[in-house]
Amino acid sequence: MPDLTLPLPNQLQAQLEKVLPSFRKITWCEHTDSTNADLLSQARTTQATLARPWLLGTHFQRAGRGRAGRTWQNRAGANLMFSCAYDVFMPAQQLPTLSPLAGVAVAQALRKKLTPANQHRLTLKWPNDIWWDQAKLAGILTEVTRAGTAKNSEDHHVVIVGIGLNIKDARALSQSLNRAVADWSEICAHDTQAQVASATDLIAEIAQNCRHAFNDATRNGLVTFPEQYAQVDGLLGQHIHVIHNDRLLHAGIAKGIN
Repeated sequence: MPDLTLPLPNQLQAQLEKVLPSFRKITWCEHTDSTNADLLSQARTTQATLARPWLLGTHFQRAGRGRAGRTWQNRAGANLMFSCAYDVFMPAQQLPTLSPLAGVAVAQALRKKLTPANQHRLTLKWPNDIWWDQAKLAGILTEVTRAGTAKNSEDHHVVIVGIGLNIKDARALSQSLNRAVADWSEICAHDTQAQVASATDLIAEIAQNCRHAFNDATRNGLVTFPEQYAQVDGLLGQHIHVIHNDRLLHAGIAKGIN
């Protein structure tokens, strides 16, 4: 089995700076409250325009956040926790699409680290949970803000994509959360190609694939997005319930997105 021990923060930061030369700022720290909150604050206060992408990672989050205000459970060394900030240019009404778009980009990135025979086992649960055999492997929190204090065009926004990827502790998390949880060490037990992917490899692949996805959406729009989503859709063809605030809104068979 591979050694999934995380390098020291300064070592991991140096490795990422080497493999992500297009990122304008890369920081990896021992601990912080929330990488998403930190980047949101920086994006809102910076005077520079087009100063991104940025990457901020940490070995431990004291107040990590998931979707809908949930807390993100983490232990130093058991999770990859990082956020990236990207410039996007699109009308405000299209911004909600950035959340599932980030989910597709992360799923595609992680599939690249698997042998072809196992790629179908890694899927996306709407809007942006990453599954391995229908157990949660990673969560994604996508937030959007205006681009700093400088005067920018109306369609210029900054999207912050926060990633929490389990690399260990799936069994303990499954018991404490009372639901199926997966981790990268489990995947390595089934996939020889996953075994050679280091923490730096996983972070860099995710960060770059999100960058490519947002740049493509800026250049070409979202015409091909439903087709991309269908390729990783973990709910396609399944009977599902849509529940909000403990209330059943819809029941039916998932047929993808339009």
